[in-house]
Amino acid sequence: MPLTTASRFPEPDEAFVTLIEARRGLPEKDAAALDARLVLILANHIGDIEVLREAIALAKSAAPDR
Repeated sequence: MPLTTASRFPEPDEAFVTLIEARRGLPEKDAAALDARLVLILANHIGDIEVLREAIALAKSAAPDR
């Protein structure tokens, strides 16, 4: 199964707001922990190591230079 990068949400803005709202008010450490748990839950849902590797590579390549 290839990685799908186009939004599959009927309301993409609602999905984005939902993610932002989940972190609102959390200290940075707790927000990072929430993000990590969410990534693991969704990675398990995908269940395809090649898709996971492709997603990691895409996320790393899209990261701003530091």
